[in-house]
Amino acid sequence: MTDPMLSPELKAETLVEALPYLQRYAGQTFVVKYGGHAMGDPEAQADFAEDVVLLKAVGINPVVVHGGGPQIGRMLARLGVESRFVDGLRVTDAETAQIAEMVLAGSINKEIVSWIGRAGGRAVGLSGKDARLVQAEKVGGRDPDPNQGIERKVDLGFVGEPVAVDRRIIDTLVGDGIIPVIAPIGIGADGHTYNINADTMAGAIAAAIGAARFFLLTDVKGVLDKAGELLTDLTPDDVRRLRADGTITGGMIPKLETCVAAVEAGVDAAVVLDGRVPHAMLLEIFTKRGAGTLIRRE
Repeated sequence: MTDPMLSPELKAETLVEALPYLQRYAGQTFVVKYGGHAMGDPEAQADFAEDVVLLKAVGINPVVVHGGGPQIGRMLARLGVESRFVDGLRVTDAETAQIAEMVLAGSINKEIVSWIGRAGGRAVGLSGKDARLVQAEKVGGRDPDPNQGIERKVDLGFVGEPVAVDRRIIDTLVGDGIIPVIAPIGIGADGHTYNINADTMAGAIAAAIGAARFFLLTDVKGVLDKAGELLTDLTPDDVRRLRADGTITGGMIPKLETCVAAVEAGVDAAVVLDGRVPHAMLLEIFTKRGAGTLIRRE
């Protein structure tokens, strides 16, 4: 008996359903943040690369910004360097900064470029230091003082935040049919290299280039309500309300803050979705039901 999921008729219906979305997004730019936790499965890696190449093939311009926190952590552990976090940011001394750059701009970045190449695409790997793509400033942090019950300032070291994005190198690569793959490393006015949170870096790039979509591929399926059901459409005001009432907590807070900042800076919409789901981006873009939580202005 023929599997109906593989029937030619169903495939044709899927293409027809995708047609208006293909027409709507032709020539648009999508920024895709590919999370460190979503990178572990070889099959998922291949699916991600195929999705990015397909987007390019149908006239959409994907720009990939990747993380790599777990991979950095494993390398630091292998080298006997202890990791410490404040407000979700890794305290980064000079040695840790060198290791983070090696893992992010070296190993992970080139792996993703190779995945895209195997899927038939053309990609170039770079970091925010290349052509001064992303200029960064040092960020501070706060840490609770267990003895006084108060907060004290903590020096996070070479951890930065984007303050300027020069889009010209991205425009050049995209215009030549190349998919940029960007590691979250920036350069400061002081000449120092700064490790940047990948979500923050991707959001800043999405805003700077006026992306039609900003995707955060992570290891959760999106924003859930208090009953555990997926919330598919939110506005920035909805996000603020859900945070205030305790629906949005923990690591989802900074992710959604990044999405809201990108949308309020001019990105058409941001989407949080599960990068472990096969072809999650395609389901979100080209089907009526979507696959994650979309944040957009009213």
